[in-house]
Amino acid sequence: MQQDSGPDEEHRRPPGVDDATVEALGMLSKALEYTERARGHLYAVHQMTGGADRMLDAAVRMLREAGHGEQADLVERELLGRDVVPGMWTYQLIEAYDRTYYGVFTAVEDQVRRDLAAGRQHLAEAEMQQAARARRRRRRRDATP
Repeated sequence: MQQDSGPDEEHRRPPGVDDATVEALGMLSKALEYTERARGHLYAVHQMTGGADRMLDAAVRMLREAGHGEQADLVERELLGRDVVPGMWTYQLIEAYDRTYYGVFTAVEDQVRRDLAAGRQHLAEAEMQQAARARRRRRRRDATP
């Protein structure tokens, strides 16, 4: 069994950082995690929309082959290669998100951590991990006859 001496230096609370600050930094970190997930969903939208657009090519071809030129023209004219929002394809949405929100968010989160916790990440999580380990050790110790 490995001996646990607590979090590594990188995840230890710096001197003078109180519980409320660790909790606030933990919430800021959680908000960043949600933003990371949202960004991932934008990439999913990008990939899925691109895949759908390629499928539209096949649908247009298949409609034409089935003798439905008018409907093929409609799909081609109204959907194929269409902007997802005026003037933008999905890759441009990601670029705009990165430039106007995600990049700012990560820079601010980093600055707040540097200002308040010497730049250390995941302090709340590291302390939660230590508390969970301590509870498990107590349960094992209490369960031993």
